[in-house]
Amino acid sequence: MGTKKYSSYAEIDHDLKILKVEREIHYKKIVLSIDRTKESLVPSKSVSFVSDMYDKVFSGSAGKILNFAIPYLIQWFINKKRGD
Repeated sequence: MGTKKYSSYAEIDHDLKILKVEREIHYKKIVLSIDRTKESLVPSKSVSFVSDMYDKVFSGSAGKILNFAIPYLIQWFINKKRGD
C-alpha cells in the first residue's frame, strides 16, 4: 500500500481514531484468547476431585497414621538412595 496524502488535519485525526479503535479490538481479541486458553488448561473439576480425595484419605484414624508414617517413609527412601 502506498503513502496516503492528506489534505487536512481532520482526515489525519479521523484515520488515527480508526487505527486506535482497531488496535483496541485486536488487544481485546488477544486478551480473550488468553483467557480461553487459561480456562482450557485449568481442570477445575479434576482439581476439586483430587482435593476431595485428599480430604477423605487424610481424615480419621487412617489419615493420622499416614501423616505420621509418610515423613519416615520419605526419610527411609532418601537414606536408601544415598546408600546409608
